[in-house]
Amino acid sequence: MTPIPPTESPTGFVPRLIQPYLERCARGFPAIALIGPRQSGKSSLARVAFPGHRALVLESPDLADAARRDPRGLLEAASGSGAAGVILDEVQRVPALLSYLLEFIDRDPTPGRWVLTGSESLLLSEGLSQSLAGRVATLDLLPLMHRELLGFPAPAASASQTPAGAVFTGGYPAIFARGVEPSAWLGSYVSTYVERDVRRVLNVGDLTAFQRFIALCAGRTGQLLNAAALAADAGITQPTARAWLSVLEATFIIRLLPAWHGNVRKRLVKAPRLHFIDTGLACYLLGLRSPQHVQDHPLRGPLFESWVVGEAFKAQAALGERGRLFHWRDSRGSEADLLIERGGRMTVLEIKSGRTYQDEWMRGVRSVVSSLPNPAAATGRVVYGGDPGDPAAAQDGMSWSDVGTFVMSVLGG
Repeated sequence: MTPIPPTESPTGFVPRLIQPYLERCARGFPAIALIGPRQSGKSSLARVAFPGHRALVLESPDLADAARRDPRGLLEAASGSGAAGVILDEVQRVPALLSYLLEFIDRDPTPGRWVLTGSESLLLSEGLSQSLAGRVATLDLLPLMHRELLGFPAPAASASQTPAGAVFTGGYPAIFARGVEPSAWLGSYVSTYVERDVRRVLNVGDLTAFQRFIALCAGRTGQLLNAAALAADAGITQPTARAWLSVLEATFIIRLLPAWHGNVRKRLVKAPRLHFIDTGLACYLLGLRSPQHVQDHPLRGPLFESWVVGEAFKAQAALGERGRLFHWRDSRGSEADLLIERGGRMTVLEIKSGRTYQDEWMRGVRSVVSSLPNPAAATGRVVYGGDPGDPAAAQDGMSWSDVGTFVMSVLGG
């Protein structure tokens, strides 16, 4: 049996806002599943939050092979190593382990003993629901929020101190920890993602066509999804386009922001908005190679909107919340970029990339608030691209840099 290596704490780790929720879950569930996109910091967080656990890195070919040949023996060796618990890193590499893990959990249901990480939510969620129902808490770890990346010393985070810089750099930890050029790192990320993850999740015969499809999606970030038009532009069928969109969602490249409707069933009928979770990745796919390119690009507004919505998705994940974020569009043409639903109350956000706050931006917000079923239980704000402290924005405006903190406060964090 391959020896189980000791767990090493990562150097230069920046605290993550999800860690308190992660530790609470570990006090109540025998297994914790930490899933998110490749390179979002799952392994580092697991090692920091569970320093007494042993780590099985299943991306290692020899360890993955040992797990396939003798899964029970590998789990037995790891759990009997004298450590407080076991981290199964990138467990989607050997999904059969989940079935064998069940007997170990039932034998010893100590809370927090097993920590799983993985980068493919579709495969993991299916395996977890079938094998470990009721025994595992599933958490999403997305790239860094703006307030998290400020934990890196200057000048690593200096590029993200402007809206265009924040959109351009995105939030993958390695870019800040290593001080690398975002475009160079993201180019390698795209190649690795397409050549390894997509090939494994979906049998795509033409990877070049899939990469072109991702770039077309980047050009639609922040916009209503029209699957028929997207398929036509990509030269593929609508069923293929929808299958590929599912892969992008399952691997945490995009999120589809659903439309809000008082009738839950009707929410599924209205078109969602497509958002890249990490706008740095969208910028790379669009050929933008500097913050100035973002500032001058025709898609500056939609990219900024996706950055703000991405902050909201990250804030929701950090609190363990799901299904609280929507957009609004009604038959009269009233629109709102982001709605946050919490305890019967609605928060309506309009997103503007302009640096100078304009009072007229609130007109659309007030129109949406008045159209909601219970306007008295709704409030509205405008998120804009200026700095905090603008007197004109004191009542109804919010600086882009405060969005993550604001959404966490609305959701109860």
